[in-house]
Amino acid sequence: MRPSVNAPVHGRQSAKSVMEELDVVIVGAGFNGVYLLHKLRSEGYVVRLIEAQSGLGGVWQANRYPGARVDSHVPNYELSMEACWRDWVWSERFPGRDELVRYFEHIDKKLDLSRDIDVDTRLAHCRFGDDYKWRIKAENGREYEASYLLMCTGFASKPHTPELPGLASFRGDCHHTATWPETGVDFAGRQVGIVGTGASGVQVVQEVAPVAGHLTIFQRTPVTALPMQQRQLDADEQAVAKAGYPQMFKRRNVPPGNFHDIPRPEVGVFEVSAKERHAIFEAAWQKGGFAFWIGAFNDILLDEAANRVAYDFWRDRTRARIHDAVTAELLAPTEPPYPFGTKRPALEQNFYDLFNLPNVELVDLKSTPLTAVVPEGIQTSAATFNLDVLVLATGFDANSGGLTAIDVRGPNDESLAAAWSDGVETYLGMAVAGFPNMLMLYGPQSATAFCNGPTCAEFQGDWVARLFNRMRAQRETCFETTADMGEAWTEHLAELAETTLFGRTDSWYMGANIPGKRRQLLNYPNSDAYREKLWDCEANGYEGFVIR
Repeated sequence: MRPSVNAPVHGRQSAKSVMEELDVVIVGAGFNGVYLLHKLRSEGYVVRLIEAQSGLGGVWQANRYPGARVDSHVPNYELSMEACWRDWVWSERFPGRDELVRYFEHIDKKLDLSRDIDVDTRLAHCRFGDDYKWRIKAENGREYEASYLLMCTGFASKPHTPELPGLASFRGDCHHTATWPETGVDFAGRQVGIVGTGASGVQVVQEVAPVAGHLTIFQRTPVTALPMQQRQLDADEQAVAKAGYPQMFKRRNVPPGNFHDIPRPEVGVFEVSAKERHAIFEAAWQKGGFAFWIGAFNDILLDEAANRVAYDFWRDRTRARIHDAVTAELLAPTEPPYPFGTKRPALEQNFYDLFNLPNVELVDLKSTPLTAVVPEGIQTSAATFNLDVLVLATGFDANSGGLTAIDVRGPNDESLAAAWSDGVETYLGMAVAGFPNMLMLYGPQSATAFCNGPTCAEFQGDWVARLFNRMRAQRETCFETTADMGEAWTEHLAELAETTLFGRTDSWYMGANIPGKRRQLLNYPNSDAYREKLWDCEANGYEGFVIR
């Protein structure tokens, strides 16, 4: 541990050329970054967090598109420290983007985080030297030197725009959901097109359909959206419930955990009668959120026949809301387009009902492919659609893209992008061979997309703090994993892809949404089992790491 730096630097102040004698640099101010900052500071480390955006919140600072909303309900989706929840009141069960940004401002004040955060500071490059130090330079000229580098860039920080011929020729307003203008976009009475029906597409549709003159939704693959069952929250109700928060967070944070009120199901689809099966499905459907996906039966993502039963229930409940039979077949096909739940289910409030409006039109790009973007709109093999506004809800180069976009180089001067050019290899989804003293949190090959964000931030962050404390106690200065451990962990995930149904679907879980990217499972599909892997590593003296 080193003495504290005397003059903190913040993004809106003049940049200093060098920040010496740091123990840790954290990159990214989402849940993982801010929790690590607080945790490591409390353990006596000198820490600086750098954030490319102008405020805290990570994806919630970035996602300004209309309807942006979390799909994990509160109080699951918040930090478990009492200072962060005691006098905070949510307005909705599934908060929207602006409320989440205000929550991060609340965390900032309660934990006094900003004194060690540099915002508006985007990385230029990171280099690991022979003296076991990371040297980090930002685009604004700031320089940092630290023993440890913690990458908390999140799994959805690099937007993906597919190759659309003629896109630059479009004369109207065109925006990707992940790069939305702060001033917003006016949809009232205009001709609007939305490409993509993943989570962001569903959310934008729900906001735009009631106000647009005409809305054309270009569907690439049907989304299996689940009922959010959104509701307003009452301050008095939350005040009473907070008496049970300590126990609730305790249940959330240990296996079987992740969501305190969605218990791990103990029976399979065919282990109960048809009547009981229907009742269980119905109860999960009414509960809303991810309950139907992960809280009904234990074999839906493992067994094809069980999965089909779940899909059929979803299909029939969904189609009952859509008046036009042709549209219903496109949105909820008779035969599943992929095993249910192997693409991330979106949560919806009235998405399917909106297709009954006279100003909403669905275009299936499987049957009539998009051939070009033209100055006046979108051209498919069947027609040209005139548009004033084009929204690209086309997702992200998820899991690894935000990391490989940064010029991070280990002692042999190989970049992370080069190391992963033939596919991602990590150990525990946290360490990469050839990059000593660097860890990734909420990164590729960890539980990430299958783990509630704040929960993952806390158990991974605590694990990192214990590793650093052990090294400090034993006067060790360097840790690294090996190529063999990376190969073994990657092979382990490949086996999981085959023993579950995830490997049967081309999804961003598998990296299959990005042309040329290796098709491989990039998220550990069981957060409880993943936690146990971390604990086993620690209990066995950080097996898989060379520490010296």
